[in-house]
Amino acid sequence: MRIAIGSDHAGFGLKQELADHLRQEGYDVDDLGTHSEDSVDYPEYGALVAHAVVDGEADYGVCVCGTGIGIGIAANKVRGARAAVVHDATSARMARQHNDANVVCVGARLTGPQAAADALDAFLGATFEGGRHQRRIDRITALEGEQ
Repeated sequence: MRIAIGSDHAGFGLKQELADHLRQEGYDVDDLGTHSEDSVDYPEYGALVAHAVVDGEADYGVCVCGTGIGIGIAANKVRGARAAVVHDATSARMARQHNDANVVCVGARLTGPQAAADALDAFLGATFEGGRHQRRIDRITALEGEQ
């Protein structure tokens, strides 16, 4: 499974740790940057990750910024991306099961490395349940057509 990962400067350290964790778990990781703690703008990296997923270059995406919120908002502007900000394994698992999220976002200033790795493992280990949740995903997809 191929995972695209990206961050801004605030998320750089956690991104590096999560990329290493993913590689140790056997995933193919595509690090889209940033590649240092020099100040950058998170929308660029949220969009890069989301496009990689939507365009089929990656199965899932991981975004990291200070809170996970800004980069998640940016990722969600890409048609077909369903980015979810998560804080723990439960929220990450439910993002996949109920919301069919294809991008997971974490905040380096809010979530420690172990909690973030646990959340990532839960996200990647879960599957979309479909059923009653599918009609909600269909409604979200319909909203994209209104833009």
